[in-house]
Amino acid sequence: MISLIQQKLRGWSDRFFKGTYNHFLCYLPAKTGFFSLWILKLFFSGVKLDQEQMSVIRQIPPKSIIVYTTKHKSYFNYLFYHTRYRQEGLPVPKIGLDYRVVIWQPVSRILRIFLAHLHCIFHNKALLNPYNNGYIKQELINGRSGLLSLVEKKGFYRRFVKEKADPIRYLIEIQKSIENPIFIVPQLMFFSTKPHWSTPSIIDILFGTEEKPGKIRCIVTLFKNPGNIFVEISDPVNLKEFLELAENRYQSIEQQALQLRRYLLSQINRHRRSIVGPILKSREELKENILTNNRLQKFMYDHSKKRNIPIQKVHKEADGYLDEIAANYNIAVIRMAVVVVRWVVNTMFEGVTVNNDVLNRVKNMSKRGPLILVPCHKSHIDYLILSYILYNNNMPCPHIAAGKNLSFWPLGLLFRCGGAFFIRRTFRGAVLYSKVFVEYINKLLEEGFNIEMFIEGGRSRTGKLIMPKLGLLSMLINAYKNGSCEDLIFVPIFIGYDRVLEESAYLSEIEGGQKEPENLLQVIKAGRLLKKRYGRIYIKFHEPVSLNDLLSENGSKIQDMTSKEQTVFIRNLGHRIINAIDNVSLVTPYALVASAILNCSKKSFTYAYLISEIEIYTTYLFLKNAKMADTLVLDQSGAFEKVFDHYTHRKFIEKILKKNKQSQSSDAIFEVNESKRSTLEYYKNNCICFFIPAAFTALAILKKDAFQFSTSDIISSYTFLQEFFKNEFSYDVDKTPDYFVRKNIKLFIDDAILMPHATLPDTYNLTSVGYRKLKLFSSFLKTYFESYFIVLNFFIHYPKEFINIKDRLKKVQSMGNRMYKRKEIERKEALSKINFQNAIDYFVSHKVKSSDDHEKIEFYIDTIKKYMSYLP
Repeated sequence: MISLIQQKLRGWSDRFFKGTYNHFLCYLPAKTGFFSLWILKLFFSGVKLDQEQMSVIRQIPPKSIIVYTTKHKSYFNYLFYHTRYRQEGLPVPKIGLDYRVVIWQPVSRILRIFLAHLHCIFHNKALLNPYNNGYIKQELINGRSGLLSLVEKKGFYRRFVKEKADPIRYLIEIQKSIENPIFIVPQLMFFSTKPHWSTPSIIDILFGTEEKPGKIRCIVTLFKNPGNIFVEISDPVNLKEFLELAENRYQSIEQQALQLRRYLLSQINRHRRSIVGPILKSREELKENILTNNRLQKFMYDHSKKRNIPIQKVHKEADGYLDEIAANYNIAVIRMAVVVVRWVVNTMFEGVTVNNDVLNRVKNMSKRGPLILVPCHKSHIDYLILSYILYNNNMPCPHIAAGKNLSFWPLGLLFRCGGAFFIRRTFRGAVLYSKVFVEYINKLLEEGFNIEMFIEGGRSRTGKLIMPKLGLLSMLINAYKNGSCEDLIFVPIFIGYDRVLEESAYLSEIEGGQKEPENLLQVIKAGRLLKKRYGRIYIKFHEPVSLNDLLSENGSKIQDMTSKEQTVFIRNLGHRIINAIDNVSLVTPYALVASAILNCSKKSFTYAYLISEIEIYTTYLFLKNAKMADTLVLDQSGAFEKVFDHYTHRKFIEKILKKNKQSQSSDAIFEVNESKRSTLEYYKNNCICFFIPAAFTALAILKKDAFQFSTSDIISSYTFLQEFFKNEFSYDVDKTPDYFVRKNIKLFIDDAILMPHATLPDTYNLTSVGYRKLKLFSSFLKTYFESYFIVLNFFIHYPKEFINIKDRLKKVQSMGNRMYKRKEIERKEALSKINFQNAIDYFVSHKVKSSDDHEKIEFYIDTIKKYMSYLP
C-alpha cells in the first residue's frame, strides 16, 4: 500500500515538475500570462524600436546562440527586451544570466521553483545552481536566447572575492565545447540624447543618471516622454571568432573573460558616446585644462623670455585668446535652435534630401574616433542644416570651426552655445594666438568631440568647390600625431541647394564688389528672405575615411614622416576630401538648365532646342551613373519645364519673338539676359564637376583636328588642361590622365560620339553627331579660358615696376571690362574676380609676373587662342 502511494506521489511529482527539478527564476517564459503580458505591452508601447536597428539581430546566422548584453543590470531593460522583441518576432531573451525574476512569473512556475529548491535542500543539502548543474548551458544550446549585464552593484565582489560563477567565463566555456557560434549582442537604451555633465545634478544624485536611471526616473520618463526613449543595437560579437584572435587564443580562460568584458564595455561606451557625445565639462574647466597643460606652459615661458614680456601678461593674453576662440556648448540652446531651423526649413524650402544609409555608417564609424565633418560651403545655412540633421538622427552636434566675422553680437553668443569656435582668417604675426588655438583643437579631440570644418576656407561664390585650405587640416593631423585621439574619421559632405539665399551678394562680390561684414542689420534684413521659396536642400554623406586606414594603405605612420612628407600627405588628403565631395555631389535641374543656356552655341534659341542640348548632358550623366536630384528621377521633363519657367520669370532669359499669336511656348524664341549671366554661371558651376573630365577629353579630341585619332594622341592635351586649370577643378590624385581619357572615351562610345576603329587597336573615329556633342562639352571651359586670357593681357601690358600686388586684381578687373566692351571676349561671366585670382596664382607660380616674362606670356596666349578656336 505504501509503495503504491509512493508510486502515485512520484508520478504526480514528475507531472508537476515536468520530469526535471531544473526550475529557476533566471528563466522567464515568453508567455507570462495574458494579464501580465498585456500590462507589459502597454507599458513599453511608446519606446522607439528602429527597424534598421532590428535588422542587426535578424542578420545573425540562424543556428547561432544569441546572448544580449547590457552595461548595467536593469530589470526594466530585461522586461522591455523580453516583451518588445517577442512582438517584433526577434529571439526573446528568456534566460537572464544573474537575473532573478519573480513577480512576472506564472504562479505555477513560482510554485515549481519553490518546491524544486526545497526538494534539493532536503535531498542534497544545497541550493540548486543553474550554472553548476548545466541548466543555462543546455537551455542556450537548445536555442533559447539570454541576457547578460556587464556591470552590477555587487557583481565584481561576487566574482573577485567570493569566486562565484562569472557569466562571461561561463559563456566562453560553453563556446569551447560546441561548434555553433555564440553571438553577444550589445544593447543600449537611451532616455535622452543630452550629453552628460562631469558634475552630476541633484536630480542625477537622487534618481540616477540618464545613462543609469533609477526606477522612479525610468517610470516617469516612460509616462511623461515615452518618445524620448529609444534602443540602439551595437555590432554583435562572434565569440568563436573572438577567441580565435591571435591576441586571445593562447591566454588563460580568466584572461579571455577579462578581455571580452573590457572589449564589450568599450564597445558600449563608444556607441553611447557616438549618440550623446563626450562628457561635458564647464567652459572654465576646459580653459584651465588647456592653459595649464605642459606644452602650452612651456611655450608661454619661452615666449615670455624671448619677447621680454612678464609671464603674467603672457598668461592674460593667452586667457583672452581662449575667450575669443572657445565654444560654450549648451544643449538647451541647441534644442531651441533645432526648433527654429525646423521652422526655417519648412518655411523657405521644399524639403531636405539625405542619404540616411551612409549617415548610419558614419554614425557607426564614430565609435572609432572623433568625426571630422567636412562639408562644402555654399551658404550660411550649411552649418545650421547639418547640425539639425545630425541632431534628428541621434548624433551629437559637432563643434564648428567658424570665421571670426561671425562672432558679432548677439549671434556670436548663440553660435558659441551651438558649438561654434572662432578662427581668425590669418595667424600671421600672432604666435601666441596660434599656439593657444592649436592647444584648443588638441583638447577638443582629446575629449572626443566631433569637429565640423569647411576645407574651402569660406563660402564658394562661384558655385563650384574651392581648392582646399590646409591650415586647420594640418592642425588636426598634428593633434592626432601628438596622441590626442586614436583615430580621425573624415566625412566629406555635399550640401547643395536648388537656390542659395546669398545669390545677389555673391554676384556683387564676383563682379568686383566688396564683401559686407556680417552684422545684426544683415540678420534683420534677412527676414525678407522668409517670404521666398528656395526649392530643396540636398545633403549627401560620403563614406567615412579613417586616417588609420588611410595611413595603413600607404604603409606609413604619421610619426615616421619627415616634415616635407607630412606636408605632401596633408595636401593630398585635402584634395582627396575635395574630390570625395565632388563624387557625392548631386545634379539638380537648375544646374543643368543653366549649363545648357550658357553653353548654347546660338545667341537665341527655342525651348525645344534647349531641351535637345540638355538631353545630351543628361545622357552623359546617366551613362556616368551620376547622382541626380529626386525631381530629375521622378519627372525629368516636368522638372526642366519648371526651372525654365522660373528662369524666365526672374528675367534670366527673355522671350524676344513669337511667330504668331497662336504659337505655343515651345515656338517662342529666347535669349540670355546679359546682366544675369553671372547668376546663371553660379548655378551652372553647381554641376560642372561632372563634366570637366568630358570637357578636357572633348577639347583634346577637337584640338587633334582629325576625325580619327588614338588615345596617345590626346593624352598630352588632357594632361596640360588638367594642370592648367588645377586652381579651378579638383581631380582624383590617385588617378592618371590616361585613366580619365580612357574612361571618357568609353562613355563617348556608349553615347555614339565615337566609334572604335574596325582594325586599328586603341584608335577611334568621330561620328557625324559626335562633333556637335564634343563642342557642347568643351564649352564648359570657355569662361575660364577667357578669364585667364584677360589676366595674360594684363601681364603683357604692365612691366614689373608698375605692378602693385595690392592693386593688381582691380587693374585686371578694369582690363577685363574694357576687353568685354571691345568684344575681345564674349562671356560676361568671365569677368570673375575669383577666376582672375586663380589665374594670377597659376601664372605667378609658373614665373609669369609681368611684361618682362614676354616669351612665357606669348606661349600661354598662343596656347589659349588655339584651344579657344575649337570652342563654340
